[in-house]
Amino acid sequence: MFLGAAVNLTLVTPEKAIKLAANDFFRHHLTKDGKGVNVFKEMLAGCGAGTCQVIITTPMEMLKIQLQDAGRLAAQQSTKAPIVTSAKLATTSAVPRRAYNVGPVPLNGKVSATQIAQELLRTQGVWGLYRGLGATVLRDVPFSVVYFPLFANINKLGKPSEDESAPFYHSFLAGCIAGSTAAVAVNPCDVIKTRLQSLNRGAHEESYSGIVDCARKVLRKEGPSAFLKGAGCRALVMAPLFGIVQVVYFVGVGEHVLSYSPYNVISS
Repeated sequence: MFLGAAVNLTLVTPEKAIKLAANDFFRHHLTKDGKGVNVFKEMLAGCGAGTCQVIITTPMEMLKIQLQDAGRLAAQQSTKAPIVTSAKLATTSAVPRRAYNVGPVPLNGKVSATQIAQELLRTQGVWGLYRGLGATVLRDVPFSVVYFPLFANINKLGKPSEDESAPFYHSFLAGCIAGSTAAVAVNPCDVIKTRLQSLNRGAHEESYSGIVDCARKVLRKEGPSAFLKGAGCRALVMAPLFGIVQVVYFVGVGEHVLSYSPYNVISS
C-alpha cells in the first residue's frame, strides 16, 4: 500500500513550492496595472503555475508508478506462478526482463526508486524520466486553472475586510474545497497519465501509443465510468493536502518571499 510513498515524500515539497511560488509570481505581474486580478487573470496565473510544476511532477509520478507496478506484477506472479519441474527451474526462476532492470532479477528481489531512475537514465536518457509529460501537463495545468481561482474566491469570503487576511481555518477549508474539486475535475486526465506512464503491463493489459489512443481504448473497452476511477481517493488526498499547504503558505511565507525576490527589487 505504501509503494512509491518515499518518492512522494521526497519530491512533493519542491513540487508544491514551485506551484505556489509560480502562481504568486504570475499574479504579481498580472496586477501591475493596479486594477487587481479578475477570474481570467487568476486562471492565467494558475496555468503558468501548473506548467512550471511538471518539471518535478513528471519524474515523481513516473518513479512512483513504476514502483507500484513492480509490486503489483510481483504479486500477480506469486499468485499465478505455475508448478514447474526441477529441469525447468533454471529457465523460469527469474521474472521477465523489465524496462528498468539490467537483467532478470530473483523473485524475492526488491526494486528501488534509485535503481529505476538509474536504469531509465542509462537506457533512455533524461527524457526517460519525462515519459508521459504531455499527459501530466494535460492534468496539472487544468488542475491549477481550476484550483487557484476557486481557492482565491472562497478564501476571499472569509476576510473580515479588504486589508485583513482570512482566518487560518477558513484558508484551510478553502484549500480543502478547491483541492478536492479540482482533483475530481481533472481525474480523467490522471487516469490517462497513469496508463501511459505504466511501462510494464500484465499479460492481458492494454498498451497505448499516445493520449488520444489511450482515451479511445479506455472509453471503448471500459466505458465512461473508467475515467472517474480513483476520483474519490484523489479528492480525499488532495483536500487535506492543499488545506495544510495553503494554511502554511498564507501565514506570510508567500508575501515574505515576494517582498525580497529579485524581480520585485528590479520592478520597484
